[in-house]
Amino acid sequence: MQLVSTLFRQLVLVLPFIALWVSACARAESHLEVVVEGLNQPWGVAFLDKDRILISEKSGNLRLWQGGTLSPPLSGMPDVDARGQGGLLDLAYRDGWVYFSYAEPGPSVGRNSTAVARGRLEGNSLVDVAVIFRQLPRYPSRGHFGSRLAFSPQGHLFITLGDRQTARDDAQTLDNHHGKVIRIWPDGSIPEDNPYAASQGGKALPEIWSYGHRNVQGAAIHPDTGELWTHEHGPRGGDEVNITRAGVNYGWPVITYGEEYRGGKIGVGTHKAGMAQPLHYWVPSIAPSGMAFSTSGRYPQWQGDVFVGSLKFQQLVRLDVENGKIVGEERLFEESLGQRVRDVVQGPDGLLYILTDDSRGRLLRVQP
Repeated sequence: MQLVSTLFRQLVLVLPFIALWVSACARAESHLEVVVEGLNQPWGVAFLDKDRILISEKSGNLRLWQGGTLSPPLSGMPDVDARGQGGLLDLAYRDGWVYFSYAEPGPSVGRNSTAVARGRLEGNSLVDVAVIFRQLPRYPSRGHFGSRLAFSPQGHLFITLGDRQTARDDAQTLDNHHGKVIRIWPDGSIPEDNPYAASQGGKALPEIWSYGHRNVQGAAIHPDTGELWTHEHGPRGGDEVNITRAGVNYGWPVITYGEEYRGGKIGVGTHKAGMAQPLHYWVPSIAPSGMAFSTSGRYPQWQGDVFVGSLKFQQLVRLDVENGKIVGEERLFEESLGQRVRDVVQGPDGLLYILTDDSRGRLLRVQP
């Protein structure tokens, strides 16, 4: 009996180390492979097909990678306001059209807003470029532009936006685009089933899908439900993941799990009737950017999970998803990235790709 007791105590002591070893082995199964390097503060990435990749750079450059070569900046792009958090932002590709969001300079000095345009790729140029959405009103700020682009299974284009930093109270009113998620058709027209499409002269803008957001920089469509998942930056703490549904108020700046950067409460606290709770939140902040579901089966242990980049901690965050809920979290590549993660996407090959935000930015492939 004494021997059994001794063995049990030894096993209890050893088990945590076994768990750590198993965890380390699981993490070691995946490694990073450089696909593209020499990027200058890249922001968004879109696959045209398995051999061609478009990458945006904050300065306003759009680059094409094909055949192992990175092109010079493509011609045909509009001017961008690259000050602060602005610049050329997210990319999407659908039915031969390249969609991109960017900080658009306004006619008045210092005023700008997030715009979305589309064009067609011909050689090393983008042609037939036309703006399909402008965030209004324009505002004199260098921050909180959003923005991510995501297509629904039905072909709607979701555009995520920010509250423009110093106009945060606008996130609670429906007569402007600050702190909103927008839903339009690819040509810029408004779906008839949008939650405010029937306002008929009311103050609510018909292109608004949801409101009460701070600065949404991650968006992905759930592979089974087709619903839009987003994440947004909190202030000091309070980054959120939300299932972003029609007409729902997500609370900012009335409720939040964060606080003012200088310290102090924001709004009324963390809960208020009529305002949605996040699916998941971070305190302290991870500064999330980019979002993708793993759906291909290339990583069986991660099937159906959602991945988020962390600007602050320079890592990839895996959120364990079960039955539409987040039940766990894992931090990946904590020591090996060494650069801020700006975007994460799933490629046509089913593998995950990480885009790092740096003056020596890279596109990395996560090999199983």
